[in-house]
Amino acid sequence: MRKKLILILFFISALTIPPFIGEGVFSLWPSGNELSRYILFQVRLPRIFFAFAVGAGLALTGAVFQALLKNDLATPYTLGVSSGGALGAVLALKTGLEFQLFGFSTVTLFSMAGSLLTLILIYLIAWKRRSFSGFTLILAGVTISLTFSTFILFVHYLADFTETYRMVRWLMGGLDAVGWQFPLSLFVLLSGAFIYFYFHVDAFNLLLTGDDLAKSKGVNVRQLQKISFLLASVLIGAIVSMAGPIGFVGLIVPHVLRLLLGSDHRKLLPASVLLGGAFLVWCDTFARMILYPTELPVGIVTSLFGGPFFIFLLIRNQSR
Repeated sequence: MRKKLILILFFISALTIPPFIGEGVFSLWPSGNELSRYILFQVRLPRIFFAFAVGAGLALTGAVFQALLKNDLATPYTLGVSSGGALGAVLALKTGLEFQLFGFSTVTLFSMAGSLLTLILIYLIAWKRRSFSGFTLILAGVTISLTFSTFILFVHYLADFTETYRMVRWLMGGLDAVGWQFPLSLFVLLSGAFIYFYFHVDAFNLLLTGDDLAKSKGVNVRQLQKISFLLASVLIGAIVSMAGPIGFVGLIVPHVLRLLLGSDHRKLLPASVLLGGAFLVWCDTFARMILYPTELPVGIVTSLFGGPFFIFLLIRNQSR
């Protein structure tokens, strides 16, 4: 009970404290002004909710991938979807195409297309091998990811200094969204994916015991794998296209929650959403303030926190 209370308080703190950390917001009380209201309602709050949606999506898909692949080290980027999105983004930056479609920029659209291309390639490989096993998907994802990373380096080599800087900055990840378009769009995708995953929590729990036993209990393993991978990959593709690649959230959060709450997906999936979102909100707040008035990319902060912390968890778990 105490562990659940700590998680709830951490979640509440992430939505109530960070919006008021920084310059130009506390002037709302006792007498506000238009600039302060604009900062709060059009900059700070959208960014907080955007960070929460990104972190929640990464943690949720991390928990789902780890269940489907039966590997605690699986991440939302296991299938290489992030590499495809990154390749699409750097191509958009290199070509210099500038247009808007449904309010989304060229970089976002190209990144979504790259993520979709990755998903198509993985399914073609799985279909050719007539195998939808976790090993096949991981092998295909790693191969595609390395191939796309090589193309990204090639585009870097052809780019000038300004283009290279923009590419590197995008690849570090960022949550600098103004307005509510990105947060609301991502919340719609996140809600749909979460509803499907939570509706199948019993099937995810049975998958932990093995595919054969799950099939004997009436679980359509192949269909669950296909739809879950599709939803998770689409969600990750949307996240990467809007926020860039942000690592470690989908790896750390589900693993920590398994240590605290166990492997029951009835608890794990909702807790992943809450803790993953709160974790990234606080990471983004730290990124905003550590080098104020400049801003550190949030992807650097998650890596700085995530790497050592995960090593600590591995050592602690091994010692037990």
